[in-house]
Amino acid sequence: MAEFSDISLVTQVAVFRNKKAFDQLVRKYQSPVRRFFLNQTLGDEQLSDDLAQETFIKAYVNITKFRGMSSFSTWLMRIAYNVFYDEVRSRHQTEDVDTSVAVARQTVSANDTLKMDIYAALALLKPDERTCITLQLIDGYPIDQISKVTGIAENTVKSHLRRGKEKMANYLKENGYDR
Repeated sequence: MAEFSDISLVTQVAVFRNKKAFDQLVRKYQSPVRRFFLNQTLGDEQLSDDLAQETFIKAYVNITKFRGMSSFSTWLMRIAYNVFYDEVRSRHQTEDVDTSVAVARQTVSANDTLKMDIYAALALLKPDERTCITLQLIDGYPIDQISKVTGIAENTVKSHLRRGKEKMANYLKENGYDR
């Protein structure tokens, strides 16, 4: 039923430029999109909000290109994925990962230690591994949808998941967490 609702809302936006219908889509998907960006940016809330806003702007501008070949959420997450990688390419990020995690740790209270350890473990992953891990473990996407969002073959997604989980488990175990 939710899929029908999404299609109905998308149709209203595409045909009538109904901003209230688009607002409903934004409210429904803003948390998952923002969570995706928070995990990709290792907790940078301001950048995550900016990227989420850019994602929804692009979705609104291009909504007539949605063909219904996948769910609206998959289409939207594909836009989010592209927005993130456009940001990475535009910044030519050469910052050392350890430095960015150390700076992030200094600005976080003691209550957020677990969250920071998770971000530190995510920082150890290659970008495609991190994307696959967050889409599956945090957002609950199945492998076939991760493949559609990222454009990566399903077997490669499985490999990224296996390696990413292994790296994270090792890091967390070395830092006092049990498997």
